[in-house]
Amino acid sequence: MLLYIVAYDIPSNRRRKKISDLLEGYGRRVQYSVFELMLSPAKYAELRRRLRRYVQMEEDSVRFYPVSKHTLDQVEIWGGVPLTQPPGSIIV
Repeated sequence: MLLYIVAYDIPSNRRRKKISDLLEGYGRRVQYSVFELMLSPAKYAELRRRLRRYVQMEEDSVRFYPVSKHTLDQVEIWGGVPLTQPPGSIIV
């Protein structure tokens, strides 16, 4: 699992709503057009595939920023909701 910061700029209200609804199914909104998503590689691929149906590359912008485990502790947040945390480890 890896934390992704997904930010978008979508001029169309209809497409923006569809994209935000889709992203809410995968993670948490932390700012108006920014989501934090904790995703496995398979879920990340699924999300990208589903988003492609709505994004018009000539008008829209969607950015995916993976945050590695090495830099997760260095994330600074000033105000707003706390950082999405990775799920805990399970010892079997």
